[in-house]
Amino acid sequence: MTATRIAPAEITGFKGMLIKRFATKMLGQVPSSVGVYWHNQKVLMGMSGLGSKVKKWDVCDEQLKSFAHMTVASAVGCSWCLDFNYFEAHNRGLDMVKAREVPRWRESGVFTPLERDVMAYAEAMSQAEPTVTDEMVSGLVAQLGEAAVVELTAVIGFANFSTRTNVALGIESDGFAEACELKPLAQRGGRSSMIG
Repeated sequence: MTATRIAPAEITGFKGMLIKRFATKMLGQVPSSVGVYWHNQKVLMGMSGLGSKVKKWDVCDEQLKSFAHMTVASAVGCSWCLDFNYFEAHNRGLDMVKAREVPRWRESGVFTPLERDVMAYAEAMSQAEPTVTDEMVSGLVAQLGEAAVVELTAVIGFANFSTRTNVALGIESDGFAEACELKPLAQRGGRSSMIG
């Protein structure tokens, strides 16, 4: 892991102790990102709170949302989010053969047409100027319904928020998936125009 662009602060005080204890219990370690965000605890708590709320949404299928978030992370280049979401997919009992293939979803033959539609939508939302089309949205509405598409869209928006923040701050993978001895993620295919 390379150094973050803002050096992590020492996580101190009672709140810091609770956060470190909770993170260690849930993840086995305190993510490096916590020290970076500790410089502005309102941002840390706000982003954590929003992330917790996003996890409680339950209209759209969890696996679709996981693949969408991982697609955003891969497209934007956030190794921390990609690693963490792969780790989370494992903890939630999602299809790990598919999860590890998300970085090369266009070339992989393991995904259903709906999963491909979701990942194309996530990638289109992640462009500097979104390339979402009416056809993308109407196709997803036909397959998932309006409520699920609204939720999926918000999940992808949150994924862009968190991944782009981490990339800008230089926050990289903490090796969560490796610590669980998961197979390495597939290498990204050459088709994406997001990262060169």
